[in-house]
Amino acid sequence: MKTESKTVVAGSAADTEKWLGMYRGMQMIRLFEEQVNELYTRAVMPGLAHLYIGEEAVATGICAALHRDDYITSTHRGHGHCLAKGAAPDRMFAELLGKEAGYCKGKGGSMHIADPASGNLGANAIVGGSAGIATGAAFSAKHRGTKQVAVCFFGEGALGQGLLYEVMNLARLWNLPVIYVCENNMYNEYTHFSETTAGEILARPAAFGIPAETVDGQDIRAVHAVASRVVEQARAGNGPAFLLCNTYRYHGHHVGDVSREYYRAKQEEAQWKTERDPIKVMTAWLLGDKLATQAELDEIQSKAKTEIDAAVAFALQAPYPSAEKAGEDVYA
Repeated sequence: MKTESKTVVAGSAADTEKWLGMYRGMQMIRLFEEQVNELYTRAVMPGLAHLYIGEEAVATGICAALHRDDYITSTHRGHGHCLAKGAAPDRMFAELLGKEAGYCKGKGGSMHIADPASGNLGANAIVGGSAGIATGAAFSAKHRGTKQVAVCFFGEGALGQGLLYEVMNLARLWNLPVIYVCENNMYNEYTHFSETTAGEILARPAAFGIPAETVDGQDIRAVHAVASRVVEQARAGNGPAFLLCNTYRYHGHHVGDVSREYYRAKQEEAQWKTERDPIKVMTAWLLGDKLATQAELDEIQSKAKTEIDAAVAFALQAPYPSAEKAGEDVYA
């Protein structure tokens, strides 16, 4: 079943505070990722990272609809999900730099950050690999009667993975409280999704009887409105849902993918940045509806930058784990 998502408007002071909190959340993700790119460019960060810049409204809008003890699972492009669910940027940067203060004591790196304390069951380097984890968490929540909800973030590339369909089948059969969130940023690494994904995307969850709808992933109001609704429906025992969030990554597949002209046009990138940037879209709405002044938004951004800068400094100064700890917390 396909339905249209609608935006909501702010009313009370509490509503305005909530929206400003989400504005801050998007700024934190943007600034965090810009620093990740800088650390990689300076050869300070080992390995690769997959930047979430351009997609901030999806993680922020959906996680704002969750409780702290609700679950999420993430992807190889997972920094935004982790931050939106409550991870601390200093410990995240420490993890990226292989430091002991990181969430996985420096052994997970960019693609394996997990923070069970905030309900984050982990990023995953395997495309679609976390679908079973999220669905299992939803099964556990239902069995324990906790009213918790699980959200499974994945990219459109995961639509080619059989695991996703196996767990969606069980989620519908067992009426599990799980939301499958497909972040369609249009490209499977270096290939447009239309060349790899047959048929209509929403027809896939519909085949299992899972309610599904498309959301403008660049409009945080639309994302948050539909997320709030389906999360509460899942919490009430109405089973799974599927959200197709159309979005766009500004950078390459990973930080080393600098020249992208061989698979997408610079004009396309510029158009998304100019016309559909999620932070610009939200800024225009906040200012247009007089929910905030430019000075207030500038202050939020300034404080976010100060926090991110301090987090980077912490990670750079943090010690590496000792060689004796190489075998600890490693499971096979």
